[in-house]
Amino acid sequence: MNAPSIAARVLIVDDHVDCAESLAQLLGMAGYDVRIAHDGLQAVALAEAWRPQAIVLDIALPGIDGHEVGRRIRASGWGAYALLIGVSGWDEDFRPGKPGSAGFDHRMVKPIDFDALERLLPSALSAPSIARAG
Repeated sequence: MNAPSIAARVLIVDDHVDCAESLAQLLGMAGYDVRIAHDGLQAVALAEAWRPQAIVLDIALPGIDGHEVGRRIRASGWGAYALLIGVSGWDEDFRPGKPGSAGFDHRMVKPIDFDALERLLPSALSAPSIARAG
Protein backbone atom coordinates (compact mmCIF):
# COMPACT_ATOMS: atom_id res chain seq x y z
CA MET A 1 0.00 0.00 0.00
CA ASN A 2 1.32 3.40 -0.95
CA ALA A 3 0.02 6.12 1.34
CA PRO A 4 -1.17 9.25 -0.46
CA SER A 5 0.92 12.35 0.20
CA ILE A 6 -2.29 14.23 1.03
CA ALA A 7 -5.07 12.33 2.78
CA ALA A 8 -7.83 12.15 0.18
CA ARG A 9 -11.35 12.01 1.58
CA VAL A 10 -13.07 8.76 0.58
CA LEU A 11 -16.73 8.07 1.28
CA ILE A 12 -17.75 4.41 1.35
CA VAL A 13 -21.44 3.78 0.81
CA ASP A 14 -22.63 0.25 1.48
CA ASP A 15 -25.56 -1.14 3.47
CA HIS A 16 -23.51 -4.20 4.39
CA VAL A 17 -21.92 -2.88 7.56
CA ASP A 18 -19.09 -5.43 7.73
CA CYS A 19 -18.07 -4.81 4.11
CA ALA A 20 -18.08 -1.04 4.57
CA GLU A 21 -16.13 -1.16 7.82
CA SER A 22 -13.54 -3.61 6.45
CA LEU A 23 -12.93 -1.47 3.39
CA ALA A 24 -12.77 1.67 5.54
CA GLN A 25 -10.16 0.05 7.78
CA LEU A 26 -8.00 -0.96 4.80
CA LEU A 27 -8.22 2.50 3.24
CA GLY A 28 -7.52 4.13 6.59
CA MET A 29 -4.37 2.02 6.97
CA ALA A 30 -3.39 3.13 3.46
CA GLY A 31 -3.54 6.77 4.59
CA TYR A 32 -6.98 7.86 3.37
CA ASP A 33 -9.46 9.88 5.42
CA VAL A 34 -12.57 7.67 5.31
CA ARG A 35 -16.22 8.00 6.29
CA ILE A 36 -19.07 5.54 5.86
CA ALA A 37 -22.77 5.81 4.98
CA HIS A 38 -25.12 2.84 5.02
CA ASP A 39 -28.07 4.12 2.99
CA GLY A 40 -28.66 6.37 0.02
CA LEU A 41 -30.13 9.39 1.80
CA GLN A 42 -27.41 9.33 4.46
CA ALA A 43 -24.81 9.14 1.67
CA VAL A 44 -26.17 12.23 -0.11
CA ALA A 45 -26.27 14.24 3.12
CA LEU A 46 -22.80 13.18 4.25
CA ALA A 47 -21.33 13.77 0.79
CA GLU A 48 -22.77 17.28 0.63
CA ALA A 49 -21.46 18.17 4.10
CA TRP A 50 -18.03 16.51 3.80
CA ARG A 51 -17.37 16.75 0.05
CA PRO A 52 -15.23 13.65 -0.46
CA GLN A 53 -12.83 13.48 -3.37
CA ALA A 54 -13.74 9.83 -4.04
CA ILE A 55 -16.92 7.86 -3.41
CA VAL A 56 -17.12 4.07 -3.45
CA LEU A 57 -20.84 3.64 -4.02
CA ASP A 58 -22.84 0.42 -3.77
CA ILE A 59 -25.81 0.28 -6.14
CA ALA A 60 -28.30 -1.70 -4.03
CA LEU A 61 -29.04 0.60 -1.11
CA PRO A 62 -32.03 1.25 1.14
CA GLY A 63 -33.70 4.64 0.80
CA ILE A 64 -32.54 5.57 -2.67
CA ASP A 65 -30.31 3.38 -4.82
CA GLY A 66 -26.73 4.11 -5.83
CA HIS A 67 -27.75 5.34 -9.26
CA GLU A 68 -29.90 8.06 -7.68
CA VAL A 69 -27.20 8.89 -5.12
CA GLY A 70 -24.74 9.29 -7.99
CA ARG A 71 -27.12 11.53 -9.95
CA ARG A 72 -27.65 13.79 -6.94
CA ILE A 73 -23.93 14.04 -6.24
CA ARG A 74 -23.13 14.76 -9.90
CA ALA A 75 -25.82 17.48 -9.93
CA SER A 76 -24.05 19.41 -7.16
CA GLY A 77 -21.26 21.80 -8.16
CA TRP A 78 -18.53 20.00 -6.22
CA GLY A 79 -19.80 16.52 -7.18
CA ALA A 80 -18.84 16.93 -10.82
CA TYR A 81 -15.20 16.63 -9.74
CA ALA A 82 -15.50 13.69 -7.33
CA LEU A 83 -14.23 10.27 -8.41
CA LEU A 84 -17.37 8.13 -8.45
CA ILE A 85 -16.82 4.37 -8.31
CA GLY A 86 -19.96 2.26 -8.63
CA VAL A 87 -19.95 -1.13 -6.92
CA SER A 88 -22.40 -3.98 -7.30
CA GLY A 89 -22.65 -7.69 -6.72
CA TRP A 90 -24.27 -7.90 -10.16
CA ASP A 91 -22.44 -7.08 -13.36
CA GLU A 92 -25.81 -6.38 -15.02
CA ASP A 93 -26.24 -3.24 -12.88
CA PHE A 94 -23.68 -1.61 -15.18
CA ARG A 95 -24.85 -2.84 -18.59
CA PRO A 96 -24.66 -0.15 -21.29
CA GLY A 97 -27.83 1.84 -21.69
CA LYS A 98 -29.27 0.77 -18.34
CA PRO A 99 -31.76 3.39 -17.18
CA GLY A 100 -30.53 5.49 -14.30
CA SER A 101 -26.88 5.89 -15.25
CA ALA A 102 -25.21 7.97 -12.58
CA GLY A 103 -22.09 9.05 -14.40
CA PHE A 104 -19.72 6.61 -12.72
CA ASP A 105 -16.04 7.09 -13.49
CA HIS A 106 -15.38 3.41 -12.79
CA ARG A 107 -17.39 0.31 -12.02
CA MET A 108 -16.40 -2.65 -9.85
CA VAL A 109 -18.15 -5.95 -9.20
CA LYS A 110 -18.07 -7.33 -5.66
CA PRO A 111 -16.02 -8.57 -4.03
CA ILE A 112 -13.93 -5.44 -4.51
CA ASP A 113 -10.37 -6.00 -5.63
CA PHE A 114 -8.59 -3.76 -3.12
CA ASP A 115 -5.43 -3.45 -5.22
CA ALA A 116 -7.49 -2.31 -8.23
CA LEU A 117 -9.37 0.18 -6.05
CA GLU A 118 -6.14 1.53 -4.63
CA ARG A 119 -4.84 2.12 -8.17
CA LEU A 120 -7.93 4.22 -8.98
CA LEU A 121 -7.91 6.48 -5.93
CA PRO A 122 -4.86 8.67 -6.71
CA SER A 123 -6.81 10.18 -9.62
CA ALA A 124 -9.12 11.73 -7.00
CA LEU A 125 -6.22 13.89 -5.87
CA SER A 126 -5.16 14.92 -9.36
CA ALA A 127 -8.62 16.09 -10.50
CA PRO A 128 -9.70 19.74 -10.20
CA SER A 129 -11.20 19.98 -6.77
CA ILE A 130 -14.13 22.10 -5.86
CA ALA A 131 -14.50 19.42 -3.16
CA ARG A 132 -11.52 20.87 -1.28
CA ALA A 133 -12.95 24.38 -1.35
CA GLY A 134 -15.20 25.45 1.45
